[in-house]
Amino acid sequence: MMAHNPDGDGKFHFAIDRGGTFTDVHATLPNGTELVSKLLSVDPANYDDAPTEGIRRVLDAHDPTGKKHPRKTPVDTSLIGSIRMGTTVATNALLEREGERMGLIITKGFRDLLQIGDQTRKNIFDLTCAAPEVLYEEVVEVEERVMLAEFFDEDKSQEEIASLEERKENDDVSKGGWPTAGVGKRVTGVTGEKVIPLQAPDVDAVRASLQKLADKGIQSVAIVFIHSYVFPEHEKIVAAVAKSMACFTEISMSHEVMAMVKMVPRGQTACAAAYLTPKITEYLAGFTRGFDEGLMTNVRLDFMKSDGGLTPVNDFGGHQAILSGPAGGVVGYAKTSYRPSPGNEGANPMPVIGFDMGGTSTDVSRYDGTLELVFETTTAGVSIQAPQLDIHTVAAGGGSRLFLQNGLFVVGPESAKAHPGPVCYRKNGYLAVTDANVVLGRVIPDYFPNIFGPNEDEPLDLEGARAAFRAIAGEEEATGRSIEELAWGFIQVANEAMCRPIRNLTQMRGFDITKHALACFGGAGPQHACAMARALGITKVYVHRYGGILSAYGLSMADAVAEEQEPAKEVYGVSKASGGFDEEQDLSAATREDRLEHLAEKARASLVKQGYPEDSIVIEKYLNMRYEGTDNAIMILECKDSDSPLSYARTFVDQYHREFGFELEGRDLLIDDFRVRAIVPGATPAPPPSVPSLGAPPAFGSCRAYFENGWETVSTYKFEDLKPGHEILGPAIIVQSISTIVLEIGCKAFVTTDGDLDITVQPKKHEDDVHMDTSNEDQKVEIKEDPVQLSIFAHRFMGIAEQMGRTLARTAISVNIKERLDFSCALFTNDGGLVANAPHIPVHLGAMQSAVRFQVEYWNREGREGINEGDVFVSNHPQLAGGSHLPDITVITPVFHEGKILFFVASRGHHSDIGGISPGSMPPHSTNLEEEGARIVAFKLVKNGKFQEEGITDILVNQEYGGTRNLKDNLSDLRAQVAANNSGIRLLHQLVEENGLDTVEAYMHFIQHNAEMAVRHMLKDFAAQHGTKTHAIDYMDDGTPIELTINIDPDSGSACFDFEGTGPQILGNLNAPPAVTYSAVIYSLRSLVGQDIPLNEGCLAPIEFKIPHYSILNPSDDAGVVGGNVLTSQRVVDVVLKAFKACAASQGCMNNLTFGDSKFGYYETIAGGAGAGPTWNGRSGVHTHCTNTRITDPEILERRYPVLLRQFGLRKGSGGDGKHKGGDGVIREIEPLRPLVMSILSERRCLQPYGLEGGEPAKTGRNLLIKKNGISLNIGAKRSGAINVGERIVIESPGGGGYGAK
Repeated sequence: MMAHNPDGDGKFHFAIDRGGTFTDVHATLPNGTELVSKLLSVDPANYDDAPTEGIRRVLDAHDPTGKKHPRKTPVDTSLIGSIRMGTTVATNALLEREGERMGLIITKGFRDLLQIGDQTRKNIFDLTCAAPEVLYEEVVEVEERVMLAEFFDEDKSQEEIASLEERKENDDVSKGGWPTAGVGKRVTGVTGEKVIPLQAPDVDAVRASLQKLADKGIQSVAIVFIHSYVFPEHEKIVAAVAKSMACFTEISMSHEVMAMVKMVPRGQTACAAAYLTPKITEYLAGFTRGFDEGLMTNVRLDFMKSDGGLTPVNDFGGHQAILSGPAGGVVGYAKTSYRPSPGNEGANPMPVIGFDMGGTSTDVSRYDGTLELVFETTTAGVSIQAPQLDIHTVAAGGGSRLFLQNGLFVVGPESAKAHPGPVCYRKNGYLAVTDANVVLGRVIPDYFPNIFGPNEDEPLDLEGARAAFRAIAGEEEATGRSIEELAWGFIQVANEAMCRPIRNLTQMRGFDITKHALACFGGAGPQHACAMARALGITKVYVHRYGGILSAYGLSMADAVAEEQEPAKEVYGVSKASGGFDEEQDLSAATREDRLEHLAEKARASLVKQGYPEDSIVIEKYLNMRYEGTDNAIMILECKDSDSPLSYARTFVDQYHREFGFELEGRDLLIDDFRVRAIVPGATPAPPPSVPSLGAPPAFGSCRAYFENGWETVSTYKFEDLKPGHEILGPAIIVQSISTIVLEIGCKAFVTTDGDLDITVQPKKHEDDVHMDTSNEDQKVEIKEDPVQLSIFAHRFMGIAEQMGRTLARTAISVNIKERLDFSCALFTNDGGLVANAPHIPVHLGAMQSAVRFQVEYWNREGREGINEGDVFVSNHPQLAGGSHLPDITVITPVFHEGKILFFVASRGHHSDIGGISPGSMPPHSTNLEEEGARIVAFKLVKNGKFQEEGITDILVNQEYGGTRNLKDNLSDLRAQVAANNSGIRLLHQLVEENGLDTVEAYMHFIQHNAEMAVRHMLKDFAAQHGTKTHAIDYMDDGTPIELTINIDPDSGSACFDFEGTGPQILGNLNAPPAVTYSAVIYSLRSLVGQDIPLNEGCLAPIEFKIPHYSILNPSDDAGVVGGNVLTSQRVVDVVLKAFKACAASQGCMNNLTFGDSKFGYYETIAGGAGAGPTWNGRSGVHTHCTNTRITDPEILERRYPVLLRQFGLRKGSGGDGKHKGGDGVIREIEPLRPLVMSILSERRCLQPYGLEGGEPAKTGRNLLIKKNGISLNIGAKRSGAINVGERIVIESPGGGGYGAK
């Protein structure tokens, strides 16, 4: 494909995107003509390197001198002006774990920190707790330590500090122990904070350790020391030693890779750099060998970084290359689609959603005038802390495999990949989305190149694809469907799977999705874009003429970028009591501009050094800002149009309000980082002028294709035959050389002056008077269950619950909800039956159903005021109101229409404190419910639309054992829960408007029935293999048994879970209300099903529960229960899984640690070992079963709280032995920097987690207090008390049991 541009400069300019399957080339010829081409990325029979071959082909065909450029000879670069490349080399190496062998050098005590990460597991229902392998092969712990001085020095006199600074190396270090806190010189770090280097690295010891790495053949290392973002000297010392040894080719220092707080993501980023950069270097060496010596001296060679900017080849690091390929596509659509529509040139451009559908996945992003960046993402299990475009990926693409499972049409996440590919590729592949498009005539084999089959010389195989659909036509879910109807069903489900991340990208951030355009690119995207746009309410779709190679085209227009960043700890704005910030107190003014200008000079100098004119450079200045006491920092661009001394604050508050829905009054505004981005802007095409309509072009043929009304005979058009002004009405198919565009019924495509397609999508019709009418009960039409619609509604229901959760995480204040993510959100039918519970915290699963039904029953009792529009209910009572434990507060909102309750939505969050005898409301020794905090049976938190602050404050504050210690956060989090519910209500109303109330209600019940049948099938299968009766028993540490007998009806798949034999209610807090047992069972059943099924009331429909009254699992109304939710729940799961012979016991504990004083409180749960199973070893250092909360990063912990984290690593050998070994627990050692009260609430300190099928049990946990004199005291499983400076608490969590005899 060629296009003429008169601005040639006599040189060839190449922009190349090297993907996993294809390499795309955009070339500008010496005369200004543009051309695009595509070739296989790997074709060893014909060439060694695809980008080199793509350049050679262009030169060979278009060299103005007529010179030939044969293969196997270095490419002549004399006529090449520039080469820009994006590559997936780093991404593929990361995904496939094929990077450089590397070693990790880390602070002593943190050997396993990067393996543990934030201690969560990706899929809460995966009993294997699968996780990608770590990048490093060996670990060296270096005896070095730096601490922040703030908390230690806060109450000390200058004389006391001087004395500590004068002390020599302490005895503890000389004896091989930990360096004493506070001893050493105070030095000023990069951020201006005072730091204390407690212990510098021993150079000789470091050299010896590095030599051992070198002796093993390791040539790449990452250096990660705690607090190196503020004090990098220790990392520099070790790097200098490594460099002097001349045996390491890649030395990655974490502070240099990304100088930001958070040791885990910064460390993983440093590892990614050490792991991937040698692969980039290796690839570049191979690339340069294909050219003559002029490539590195006369040609500008740039690579695309993940942030959408170009960088010289010598500055291109592996950690910057993760999104190198997709970034070009984002730049491409941003520069070509963000413009007014033809004929509407005076209007503001519409924000654009980028939709890049490839073979294995789909990327979605958003552009509204600036590239949206994020600074921490996770790819292939590795947290990358670096500027990256905000691209969301979903595992649905042309190669996504198709399944019929459990009554549902399932698309992905498994992929057929490029090899063997879909069935139609003729390589014995798998049934995939592309096969569905081929069968439906939406991809026409006659217009595709013959590049398929073993010899890559055959067309797409239509008959093979039809045969593959025919093979599954006999399955139950396919009953009554033709082959085409099967394929059409899968296309609908695939479209909904790809719509879901687009909804999340817009709606969850407060953007109206209907006010966006959809820019479609990638080979498979144009086949789905119009249908998806209609489903989303989007009326405008753009398909660029180079849509199939838009990443390469975007590279040709990308900006050259140099960035500089430094960490900070400064107050930007001082809050005023009346709200806002005091403009008279600009505390950072003295240093802010100096630091920003210093960074600007460095960035500017970098671009000048690359040869760019200084006057072409644009400087952007940023502050990374957050409210005091929160973790949600936002990168704020300088507002150059404002004269206000606090202009950044205004921008921050506006953006925070849009993102989170509120402002935080009374909190100072802090600066975490200074950042400068120097830019040499790339070319941006001018908006094309309007062109008059030419009407419809002549079709070059016709074909039969399947649309929403069935088969249609439609016109087909060749893209290259279209002229500006042509209009095409759908249904129609437009064929490009590299893609197929499907124009749905009611859509109209207009060809712009540039030759792009501007498609208008007819909105989906909403007949509100029919859809929302609830009065005509007698005239309702019976709605029959359809597996395709069931699959779509499963996505929609779960998507709503997930968006509620994101709203809650965004709008909450407390660390527990906002950062540890200790919450859950769900949808319910109008009788309180659970429809969809987003998989947040397992112990909440199913439990909220009891809470909702209680409120429905309570408020509808005779004499009560009933449930009215504008009401929101709140409760937390475990025994009376369906709660779990008192800190978990549930907020419930009815969904009304025309005076009738349609549904309920609810959110449950763990509040940091609600009163009681202990800070954090998690007392280890409570014996009754009153001691654990405020109890709420039923209260209208919102009444007639008004938040009842006075009433809820009275409940939370006026308690017998003391009210909440953090009322402000309680109220803020309750408001956040109301906001989360409101987002669910809005989305449910939207769903009803789209589909009709009767349909939505019907599919709520169908989805419950689907889950029920999946569980029944699982129970039947178990009974057939193991018999109809199974039994298990396990014990709490005090000897209380939890006993379960399961009797299964093999015909119906129903079962009785009989807990007869379970021990009596105890005088303590390990009692668990029935709702906790229900949650533990629903979690276990969902995990045992082993497939992705809807999580709702149906999972428990086959189950009859028998729980003895006044037992530990069904206690009296006033019994203490705070430990039941976090400890007994884990034991119930262990018993259920033991009965089903599924796997060995996991740690069986959450290791609840709280500490604080009159100024603050902190709560965390600590990971342990996972149990092994029939085919897997248990994972080490991970949260299991009923919890999945994050743990605070070590640097954040020490920056926010007066403690030192001495060690956090795996407890080697604590997992049970066996054919498959159990996972190891962890060791977490904390030292206070001022007197604190610490409490531990734990289990499995006496009785070991069981092994199974001959596997050995795991080691029990242990809690130690290390006194100042070095004596270790075992403080037992449950203890609360004072801990003084110089003492340490050590939590050794249990391991997981082994499986199978060795």
